[in-house]
Amino acid sequence: MKHFTKGLCALTALLAVAGSALAQSDADVPDRTDGDGPYDRLVLRGGYLIDGSGAPTQGPVDIVIENDRIAEVRVVGAPKLDIDAERRPAAGTREIDVSGKYILPGFVNLHSHIHTLQDGQGTPPDYIFKLHLAHGITTIREVANSKPTAWLADLRERSERDEIAAPRIYPFTAFSPSESNPLNTPEQAREFIRDIKRDGGVGVKFFGAPEEILWAALDEAGKQGLRTTMHHAQLAVTHANVLDTSGHGLNSMEHWYGLPEAMFDDQVIQNYSPDYIYQDEQNRFGEAGKLWTQAADPYSERWEEVMETLLERDFGIIPTFTIYSASRDWMRSRNADWHDDYTLPSLWDFFRPDRHAHGSYWFDWGTEEEVAWRENFDLWMTFINEYKNRGGNVGVGSDAGYIYQTYGFGYIQEMEMLREAGFHPLEVLRAATQTGAEIIGAQEEIGTVQVGKKADLVIVAENPLANLKVLYGTGHIKLNDETGEVVRVGGVETTIKNGVVYDAEALRADIRAMVADAKSERGLPEGPMPIVTQGE
Repeated sequence: MKHFTKGLCALTALLAVAGSALAQSDADVPDRTDGDGPYDRLVLRGGYLIDGSGAPTQGPVDIVIENDRIAEVRVVGAPKLDIDAERRPAAGTREIDVSGKYILPGFVNLHSHIHTLQDGQGTPPDYIFKLHLAHGITTIREVANSKPTAWLADLRERSERDEIAAPRIYPFTAFSPSESNPLNTPEQAREFIRDIKRDGGVGVKFFGAPEEILWAALDEAGKQGLRTTMHHAQLAVTHANVLDTSGHGLNSMEHWYGLPEAMFDDQVIQNYSPDYIYQDEQNRFGEAGKLWTQAADPYSERWEEVMETLLERDFGIIPTFTIYSASRDWMRSRNADWHDDYTLPSLWDFFRPDRHAHGSYWFDWGTEEEVAWRENFDLWMTFINEYKNRGGNVGVGSDAGYIYQTYGFGYIQEMEMLREAGFHPLEVLRAATQTGAEIIGAQEEIGTVQVGKKADLVIVAENPLANLKVLYGTGHIKLNDETGEVVRVGGVETTIKNGVVYDAEALRADIRAMVADAKSERGLPEGPMPIVTQGE
């Protein structure tokens, strides 16, 4: 999640080195050494299937995968009965017994960033990709980073060929000016969009721009067949709220900026305090937590008007609740189970209170700010759940790498927060799979477990419909009544992407080792990372 000015300036400076970035691709992302396959014929035997369409669980089923495609899905019995051997597909070159386990489509993360060691977070792409795969994420929509479109397109091709251990990548380039690509006229904006298409991008991420430039860019994106999304930055939202942008062809939005502003009925501009300064991030995020209370009431005339207009336009919303969750409970977010073993110390440094790092706005964050954000969430979630109920497209995105959200883990937390908003667990999983594929226009290839589609699958031993926490890499803690012991269960066991079988626990072990090594190199002890400067 990048704001319109600081993020824009950083992107501008870093995009200026585009010529050398592509050459660094191989060095930044190593060739794949994890995962086995694809196989001529891989058979999964006896699992319970949640197919992503919203249909209830089926099974047990056998699934046949030939190379990178699903070739057959066959129900082979009923729970607590012997498998009907006559129904079973023929043997494969490899078989995996998944009896009693749950099979889901690969997850689609619609808000991902591929940072590098050179960025503020100090996170190598391999770390990010492995955490995604270890949580069942087989497709990501990359929505702006410091690298040029050609670098991302190269990664996309390498991932599709399974040369790197990474999810499938849909690169959405940031619409941002640089020295070589100024965006001061509509024609310059159109040329920038054409360059994205030429360099292999599939979409554009907007933050804001003067009206004539933004509308020209959106129009050109439509002509070039590029999908679009937008973080409606406050610096531009007075002329570009979600009704304005969707009316000019924007396909989807990130976060929620621009949505409550479209529902103002007794004001035009956010009620900023007199001493508000956008670049003071506690100031900005603190007052953002009061924005939904300024919008029209739920189910009011103006609220309904905005809802119906977005539905008519088949508009996609990726709320990324999770990236703001620390704002309502900072202590809980900074003490999450996974930080000790899975959050790199460089990333932790980026998370801590810091006026230089984006999203590290905890300069003096207290009860009043958190209470305001809880009310903000209540109203926001009401709109999103109702939008889903009326047929609107709501996708799952994490925006990890900021605000105490670690890659992979933040995505599962987003699922939990959609459940909190009112989604049924099946609706949560549909948003993470089928709807995600639809929003990026990939529904013919991915999103559901269906014959002919890509073999992107997630296998977990526990039932995620009963408890989404079992999808976290750290699993779920419960009491074993038979032994009297407290045990940890869950965690994705296997992720299959393009027919390549990844041991998810082995990927997580790689990450734990990477984090332990990074701590050792810095002379840091095992265990919790300090929130205050060492020595204080």
